[in-house]
Amino acid sequence: MTEQIYEDRWGEVFDRPSADLVKFADCVEKCGRSRVLVDSIAFRMSPALMDGPWRDANIIPRYNAAGVKKFAFHMPEGMPMIGQPPENEVPGRFPTGYFGKRQEALAWLAG
Repeated sequence: MTEQIYEDRWGEVFDRPSADLVKFADCVEKCGRSRVLVDSIAFRMSPALMDGPWRDANIIPRYNAAGVKKFAFHMPEGMPMIGQPPENEVPGRFPTGYFGKRQEALAWLAG
């Protein structure tokens, strides 16, 4: 069951227990891919509103253990992180890049 739990000018947040960040981390670990692209083009919530400390403690170590080397986000136009040089976001041991165009994200991941 899906429940809308928040809405603002950026979009809506839905609680989908079967499709959460832990399940995504499970997939990254299982697939063993070293380069990850998250298509957040329809994800209109500012990452500044997310629970970074929880993600740092519970998700990022799993990406590190899975051998992630590069992590890219395809973001909607206007997100402030787009265009910033990819860098390691501690505790991650891999650079994370934010891109406004999917092809740019894919090219960076392939490079």
